Amino acid sequence: MSIKTPIVILNFKTYLESSGENALKLANALESVALESGINMAAAPQSADIYRICQETDIPVLAQHIDPITPGGHTGSNLLECLQESGINGTLLNHSEQRMKLADIDEIIKATQKNNLFSVVCTNNIETSVAAATLNPQFVAVEPPELIGSGIPVSQAEPEIVEGTVAKVKKVNKKTKVLCGAGISTGDDVKAALDLGSVGVLLASGIILADNPKEALLDLVSKI
Repeated sequence: MSIKTPIVILNFKTYLESSGENALKLANALESVALESGINMAAAPQSADIYRICQETDIPVLAQHIDPITPGGHTGSNLLECLQESGINGTLLNHSEQRMKLADIDEIIKATQKNNLFSVVCTNNIETSVAAATLNPQFVAVEPPELIGSGIPVSQAEPEIVEGTVAKVKKVNKKTKVLCGAGISTGDDVKAALDLGSVGVLLASGIILADNPKEALLDLVSKI
């Protein structure tokens, strides 16, 4: 599946501010800013909110996680076929809050490719980014865990991680692109991330917990 870049992916996590009715409001804000700015905006809501957001908006929607299972007795798991029928366009994988084994990541990436979905593999450093890139996802999102939710952007606190990831991923797989995550919340953060060679950002609390998420999103893309 071809994805327009630069891209902003908002991970809704499980905040009350991004659950249920609030999830739809946040998705509407993403869609509105995408239309106003021309920048691709994508949502990664909780599984329970995916179908409604897919029905009522026209933005890319990702699952927050997919389990390496086949249909059957896997209570509490996320089945790819079910999420795809709900309307997803892709999925996050291996977020620091939902770590996966390399073999399982590989299995899900292959399944997404077979079903014309895109994958975003979250990584915590250059080495794991390179390992993930060899599995051929569309995106690797590098996020040092200690900076997630800190308000300190990796693009400015540890720019060498972003630059190094971009350079080394390009060597092993020219098709896999790099996203920047952890601490991203402002237009300056996004500009810095793009200047370092990434093609977009993955973020969460900086937008979800903002007093006015739409205004925060507009600021986010103001310097692209």
